[in-house]
Amino acid sequence: MMQGADEVENVSKSFDEDLHSLPLEELKNKYLSKKGLISKLLEKIPTLPPQERRDFGKYVNNLKKHIEETIKELETANQTNEVSGGRRILFDNDVTLEGKKPPLGNKHILFKARDELMEIFKSMGFSFFDGPELETDFYNFEALNFPPYHPARDMQDTLVVGEKVLRTHSSAMQVRAMQTWGVPIKAILPGRVYRREEVSARKYPVFYQFDCLAVGKTIGVGHLKWTLETFLSAYFEKNVTVRFRPSYFPFVEPGNEVDVKCVFCDGKGCSVCGGTGWLEILGAGMVHPTVLEYAGVDPDQFSGFAFGVGVDRMAMLKYGINDIRLLYEGDVNFLGSL
Repeated sequence: MMQGADEVENVSKSFDEDLHSLPLEELKNKYLSKKGLISKLLEKIPTLPPQERRDFGKYVNNLKKHIEETIKELETANQTNEVSGGRRILFDNDVTLEGKKPPLGNKHILFKARDELMEIFKSMGFSFFDGPELETDFYNFEALNFPPYHPARDMQDTLVVGEKVLRTHSSAMQVRAMQTWGVPIKAILPGRVYRREEVSARKYPVFYQFDCLAVGKTIGVGHLKWTLETFLSAYFEKNVTVRFRPSYFPFVEPGNEVDVKCVFCDGKGCSVCGGTGWLEILGAGMVHPTVLEYAGVDPDQFSGFAFGVGVDRMAMLKYGINDIRLLYEGDVNFLGSL
């Protein structure tokens, strides 16, 4: 047997034991310094028989290389913050070490915007009503004053499933809500809606909406305007001014497009509002008497307002998002940045 082989083997076993207990600097000093154990082994070479010096030197150098590489790996691990509770991570399979905590996700920006909006309306005394996404033609169109072959149906780009349709707007829940809860009523109707749309920066075939519906005996346009200004100011966290522009929606009369003074430039004109100082944000109006009749409500005794909001559009406006596809296509980097 080669002289000194036992000493090399003992140093190797000692290093394996110290690897799990000694601080890194102490480990380096004990084995790789000028007075370390490897240097002492190398100093032994001249004392060996000439025929054994080469093999012994090779044996010691292999051990030295192993120790240097192991310590280098530990130094790299420390530099890349692979530290758990102040203890060095030596091996991935060391079950005595604390586990690594995986990165946590965050609430999707759409649900964040939806929950913010719903909390605002909850504070204003509204309740939440849910309805089916696969809807009948009656609730999606007819009960909302879209008679058969009415040209307004062409605006909807409807997806048909058998004898039903994927609801094209959250307004499809209006009559259901009044039939279920009766009147007076203050309801928010949230959910996904579907259109046959070409995917683009501004359009997507599935998106989130909610309708606001209020019906009572003395409700007028003033209540609608106050509700809009109150909820928009709360959502954008600043006083918001709204303006109405006459528009057509079959289920309200009169109907209006609602603009807000640009929340980014305060009406001065910017790239977001196209220099106009205003942002088109939603459609609104007083509930059409025909819709009330379909819900079993006497339009001579009750009146109400309704408006529909795109949650996607509200999120894009508040958080400065210029492409709706980012909300749906699962880009982790984008979603994690919000």
